[in-house]
Amino acid sequence: MPPSFDQVVSTLRSAGCVFAEDEAALILSTARTPAELTAMVDRRADGLPLEHVLGWAEFSGLRIAVDPGVFVPRRRTEFLVRQALALSRPTPVVVDLCCGSGAVGVALTAALPGAELHAADIDPAAVRCAVRNVGGVGTVHEGDLFGPLPPVLRGRVGLLAANVPYVPTDEVGLLPPEARVHEPLVALDGGGDGLDILRRVGAEAPDWLAPGGSLLVETSERQADRAVEAFTNAGLTARLAVSEDLHAHVVIGTRR
Repeated sequence: MPPSFDQVVSTLRSAGCVFAEDEAALILSTARTPAELTAMVDRRADGLPLEHVLGWAEFSGLRIAVDPGVFVPRRRTEFLVRQALALSRPTPVVVDLCCGSGAVGVALTAALPGAELHAADIDPAAVRCAVRNVGGVGTVHEGDLFGPLPPVLRGRVGLLAANVPYVPTDEVGLLPPEARVHEPLVALDGGGDGLDILRRVGAEAPDWLAPGGSLLVETSERQADRAVEAFTNAGLTARLAVSEDLHAHVVIGTRR
């Protein structure tokens, strides 16, 4: 006999899940058999991220497939998507760097009919997952930042979203176990001050952006000023957008 809703809630709460009731409802609605339900509850109680247990995450109103070992899209990153859409032109070329599951690129193209999407990640597991999500709406490339992108995109990109890793190396060990243990280090570790990848993206972005095109990168509150400075040094017109509700900070750099 499969565990009841109350039993699942009790198990999850004992494991430290703060939103045990919500998680129990999602697990119960996703499991296809009693055996799968029991296995899912056990995996969640053992600390596997809920999205990895379910096999998907909700992002910008979409259900995004998330494989084990792939970075889980955060709700705060929906703010980056909204900022990008506010800047978009009709049928732009969209690039999603450090794409992980491809959530950002998929969300952008879902709201931009006719957009040309290219997503890229250095992690093969992320690329396989992104291919599942991007499907027929775009192309996924495997490699380091701009390296695998088709040269024909240079000077044509209207929206360049880069959800780069920005946790300082010395602070990765302080992350919650769900991230530290179950997500790839390459998606978390941003180098000494957390801005190594952001600087690299900012430095190369002007060669890829169309005139008036914009680069959008998420960062933390304490890194925001240095991130804006990095974009400015790269020749972009930079500004910071903040969502207090989502605790999100997005640096936007536009090619003059």
